[in-house]
Amino acid sequence: MAQRADAILPKMPASRLREDVILLKKILEANHPSLYWYTPKDSMDQYFRYTINSITDSLNEVAFKNKVAWLVSKIRCGHTTVRFSKAYGKIAPLFRYPLFPLALKAWNDSLVVLGSIWPRDTVFKRGTIITSINGRSNRQVLDSIFQFISTDGYADNYKNQLVSGNFPAWYKTIFGTDSVYTITYIDTAGRERSTLVKAFIPQKDSIGTKKPSTDKRDEQISGRPTRKMRLMNKRVMVIDTASSTAFMRITSFSGGRLKPFFKRSFKTIGQQRLQHLVIDLRENGGGTVSNSVDLTQYLAAKPFKLGDSVVAISRKFRYGRYIHPAWPYWLVMNLAATKEKDGLIHFGHYEQHYFKPRKRFHFDGDVYLVQGGLTFSAASMMVATLKGQKNITVVGEETGGGYYGNSAMHIPTIRLPYSGLQVSLPMYRLVIDSSHPKGHGIVPDLEVKPSSGAIRKGIDPKIEDIRALIQRKSR
Repeated sequence: MAQRADAILPKMPASRLREDVILLKKILEANHPSLYWYTPKDSMDQYFRYTINSITDSLNEVAFKNKVAWLVSKIRCGHTTVRFSKAYGKIAPLFRYPLFPLALKAWNDSLVVLGSIWPRDTVFKRGTIITSINGRSNRQVLDSIFQFISTDGYADNYKNQLVSGNFPAWYKTIFGTDSVYTITYIDTAGRERSTLVKAFIPQKDSIGTKKPSTDKRDEQISGRPTRKMRLMNKRVMVIDTASSTAFMRITSFSGGRLKPFFKRSFKTIGQQRLQHLVIDLRENGGGTVSNSVDLTQYLAAKPFKLGDSVVAISRKFRYGRYIHPAWPYWLVMNLAATKEKDGLIHFGHYEQHYFKPRKRFHFDGDVYLVQGGLTFSAASMMVATLKGQKNITVVGEETGGGYYGNSAMHIPTIRLPYSGLQVSLPMYRLVIDSSHPKGHGIVPDLEVKPSSGAIRKGIDPKIEDIRALIQRKSR
């Protein structure tokens, strides 16, 4: 019998939790620009009523967060998400264990082992195919988890990637914990088998209490990342002179001193007269729009703008005492945006300004943009701008970020007064291009999906396919 890992958390009275949901509805109705973009008002009202009426007894924070996350996911906005309270964040490590012991990669109806927390596990090696957990099929497991995840429209590949990033935590949050799990899998002979696997609980003496050192030399010895390593984790470029190709990996458009990095990189590419450029955006969840624009300017063949429309329904920040930070965003929206005849608040600069391609260090060779479910927000905006350009090939899987548009730009946080839950609140609705299909992410020109064989061998099929394309062009 499963035991909730959060069972010892304090519970909050139902009446106060219902008040939090009622207040959330009022705040979203007053401020969210796309509350009814995908889900009609009568349906959203019904989801709110159902959530409020379902709170009939006291709940702890994990159980309440699941209810609010389920509700918010119905908006189908990837930038409107639910996080635990700040207070829970301080005590969360106390509830980390016991933990589901396998890291799993999810796509379609597949669950494949990436690794086992048990070092001597001889059954669940990398690449092993899972067919069920505790009697639930893969599809049942994923569908149960997916209903608590927000995404742009129906771009469910984002949910696959998010769950793959930390399957044990997602499984525990939704299903609770067991002391053992019954897992059905395909063995090396191709036969379906079942076995029991213990939940992971670390030994007490394996958790160190040593205070962290401030000596930079100790960072290298202890394995903690240095400043250089942290920068490389956000952006790095490697050159393969044999194939005349630069491989650039950008995991975020925030931080990382990106603009100087882009300038140095494209200068080097030009000096070495490289013919091919691969930009890996699979881990890039977005960030600062100006950095995304800067990279696009080195690649775009013609002037471009960010969107056909960038609008908010209000800049008054109603219920502002529950929105943090409200004042800086209020100031920017009142200085940089104007109310138009349609009654909406327009961010005119992004609607009207065309960014010109850079003349210096501009790259005109073959470009391969590698994307996946985690390619989101400013990263998907960049791909949407460049897709269809003659020298651009988009490779990988559907993005998590919407091709038609998204709700973002300014994203303060709602803090519900009693539970402390935090809900992100995008203030602008961006239509990137009204001619794009609405409802999904960007579909690649060359689709390359995961496979158990590639995971087992430790190869990257997307990069391998790009290398093959480059070799054919070179011949």
